[in-house]
Amino acid sequence: MPNSKTWKIALVEDDRNILTSVSIALESEGFSVDTYTDGDDALRGLSQKPADLAILDIKMPRMDGMELLLKIRKKSVMPIIFLTSKDDEVDELLGLRMGADDYIKKPFSQRLLIERIKALLRRRELDENANNGDDKNNAIFRDNLMMDQSRHECTWKGNPLNLTVTEFLLLKSLAYRPGLVKNRDQLIDTAYGENIYVDDRTIDSHIKRLRKKFRAIDPNFSQIETLYGVGYRYNRSNTEKTFQVKSIEWAKRIRGNS
Repeated sequence: MPNSKTWKIALVEDDRNILTSVSIALESEGFSVDTYTDGDDALRGLSQKPADLAILDIKMPRMDGMELLLKIRKKSVMPIIFLTSKDDEVDELLGLRMGADDYIKKPFSQRLLIERIKALLRRRELDENANNGDDKNNAIFRDNLMMDQSRHECTWKGNPLNLTVTEFLLLKSLAYRPGLVKNRDQLIDTAYGENIYVDDRTIDSHIKRLRKKFRAIDPNFSQIETLYGVGYRYNRSNTEKTFQVKSIEWAKRIRGNS
């Protein structure tokens, strides 16, 4: 990670042994770490000292990780990693569908956790640095879709969508080249970077949540298509397809008359 910025991590874990060992490991990597032992304390702390990324244990007293995630997502799109027990597959999928960016099963390698953190922050930094150029070059327009990566803004039919960093990157990857099929490995590389192992179900859960957010605005949204056994693609709307066909026909007439 670049040394120009010290990233702040919020670590929320009720097991003090994990809390201590992970915070020491993160600080040794140059991160600034704020630690909390339950969701209630974390919510108050984050309102006063916002973080760049949060690591949440799911099962905690007073306020568990799921409830904390919901409250954070009302105000922030910062990357969030869940820590789950070995057999909590339901919690993993539910957490992703509620807006988490990634999850790691306990017991876990601290090195793996650090690499996942770096991958998410690297992608966030690339997203933030996109505003070094012309804003128009950083925006994607696909008929009713507008994505401005310099401001991390996305709208559908003029209505804003509150997307996480991972959701934004996945949508951008699909919408950048409509009609092109992206397999899950390609989407994993887009969201997490190369050499980071992420289960295929993680991508599927992010896509389901993306669709849910669009359909909350537009029940007829169907631009993100699943090709079973292959991957996903972003389809042009009928309006955009018609415009493209007419543009081609117009260009042919111009060439024919010249």
